[in-house]
Amino acid sequence: MDALIDKAFAPVAAAVNAKRIPGAVLGIIDDKGNKALRHLGDAQTIPKTRPMTEDTWFDLASLTKVIFTTPRILALAETGMIDLDAPLISVLPDLRQYQPAAWERKVTFRQCLGHQTPFPAVEPIYTYGRDPDLLRAFILQREWKAGPAVYSDINFILLGLALERLEKVSRLRSLNPGRGFAWAAAPEMSAATEDCTWRNKILCGIVHDDNCHALEGAGHAGLFGTAEAVLDFARGLLDGSGASDHAIALMRTPLSPTRTHGWERPHIGWPGGDNASENTIGHTGFTGTGLWIDFDRSRAWALLTNRIHPTRHFDSGIFALRRAVGDIVNAA
Repeated sequence: MDALIDKAFAPVAAAVNAKRIPGAVLGIIDDKGNKALRHLGDAQTIPKTRPMTEDTWFDLASLTKVIFTTPRILALAETGMIDLDAPLISVLPDLRQYQPAAWERKVTFRQCLGHQTPFPAVEPIYTYGRDPDLLRAFILQREWKAGPAVYSDINFILLGLALERLEKVSRLRSLNPGRGFAWAAAPEMSAATEDCTWRNKILCGIVHDDNCHALEGAGHAGLFGTAEAVLDFARGLLDGSGASDHAIALMRTPLSPTRTHGWERPHIGWPGGDNASENTIGHTGFTGTGLWIDFDRSRAWALLTNRIHPTRHFDSGIFALRRAVGDIVNAA
């Protein structure tokens, strides 16, 4: 495994040395728990410089969807609290409550998990106010513009609202995020993200996603963790200790050419690289994170970077970098 990670880390090191990304941690694990980690670069570059370490905490961004929200939804479905093919209104009866015929009231849990809904890809919800309860009402009552099925944060924001109702909490972040994870992290131990233009500071240890911040927690983002925690989560799916057989099977079951229940599956140009086995699932996060799990080869790899530090408005080359790492791992 050391030889494999050294080879796979070469394009990561090249990206750091070329200053395309400030820093990164790459990890590989198999179903027996054998793991290897490599790191390079800086966790923060402005206003001060801090080195990246194997133990650096990352804002995992949309990995929240697959590490936290998807397992929770599938576990509740297994207990009978949710019918995946029932509409969201079975838990969120006030969704578009003033328009009984609205299309939003027909959207199901399974469709949200697989991003098979007409919701838009993204919406700047945070620009409509800073009262998290008012924003929740806005999300539920808004007449959303329907379009083609795309990967949409709205799907998982709504799943997060359903979890809040089912768990009887006002905020998702009051729930246990899972072993090795948290909803915030100590700044001195975290990879910095963006110099935020509306919060007027470098974000470090607090969630980068604007909508998640405004909502004070949401189902699509907000989780923090280290590379080791992400790898340990992946091993739990590889060896069956991290979820039920049924839940893991659903995570691997295709719902479209590109999606399973919560996860992305191999297709042309996907971030996991070419030649991934068809029994691979993966997901990425906007901050520069990514996790891929290959059930045929009984291994997983995670590439965690702070590619948006200090700004997202820069071509970090993260898309090509993820595929280059995946190609090397898949070829082993």
